[in-house]
Amino acid sequence: MSTLEIIDYLGPDWTRCRELIRQSLHTDVGLLEKTNEMLLSRTGKQLRPILSLLSARLVSQPNEDSLRLAASAEILHNATLMHDDVADESKERRGAPTLSALLGPNAAVLVGDYWLARAVEMVLSTSCFEKVIPLFSRTLTDLAEGEMLQLEKASSLDTCEEDYLRIIFCKTASLFVASVKGAAISVSASPAQLEAVEQYAKALGIAFQIKDDILDYTGDKRLGKPVGVDLKEKKITLPLLGALRNADAPKEIREMVGRIDKQEGAYEQLMAFVHEGGGIEYATRQLDAWIQKAERALDVFPDSQAKTFLIEIAYYNSSRTI
Repeated sequence: MSTLEIIDYLGPDWTRCRELIRQSLHTDVGLLEKTNEMLLSRTGKQLRPILSLLSARLVSQPNEDSLRLAASAEILHNATLMHDDVADESKERRGAPTLSALLGPNAAVLVGDYWLARAVEMVLSTSCFEKVIPLFSRTLTDLAEGEMLQLEKASSLDTCEEDYLRIIFCKTASLFVASVKGAAISVSASPAQLEAVEQYAKALGIAFQIKDDILDYTGDKRLGKPVGVDLKEKKITLPLLGALRNADAPKEIREMVGRIDKQEGAYEQLMAFVHEGGGIEYATRQLDAWIQKAERALDVFPDSQAKTFLIEIAYYNSSRTI
């Protein structure tokens, strides 16, 4: 599977979605327009609008509402990234300086707010907005709660697997659900179909974040994926939780996470602990289980090219390196 194959399959729908994103963000404020153009030139995987349009095609032919909801999902996603980079004091994303690093955190928050407002306006411009606005509203709540819970747990260092799954649902999977389910609503999906795409999106989003968390221990900066970022920020993710399951002194390991910025050699010791304690293998098993859940969720749909692509996207998490 390649992104280009999917984009070719989506054809004019993809072109129109991209046009809507650009049109929505246009402004006569020079600095903001220049900033938007720079950000649009750095687009990442664009996974959420792809998922939106494929979800609509599972049910029917995408319409103008479908395209607007796909565009809004991408705009909203990027707005949250700008806010995340400020909260995390991140200097780099996708191999380039963050907006916060370039213009300062105040400007980054303002641009993020602008993109967020434009995303909401796009949702409200659809004829089905009364049905989909609760989805996007719930996602914004989830994103805020997920960030705050993660901050709380980075301080208390008592993250358990249930906490972890709640955090990654809120921070990642919730927007996958809004993107996919909203598009299905736009083409009048049945209740059974809506439930199926919601379960697919939830499982896919959780798998996606688990893979990211595995790459935080195994990635390669040369491929655009720095290693150890979450650990240095005292975030206890699934690979570490997996290694802690069989640890002789789990309390001491958690305390070491809390001292990682003060204790010389703590980072190296924790990385070794996760690799030698089976943390990567444990997280990989959980990843595979969520991928399979995503595939099974689509059983209610007949075979189609859209369904094939959605399943391939889920399984791509097994092999991706960025």
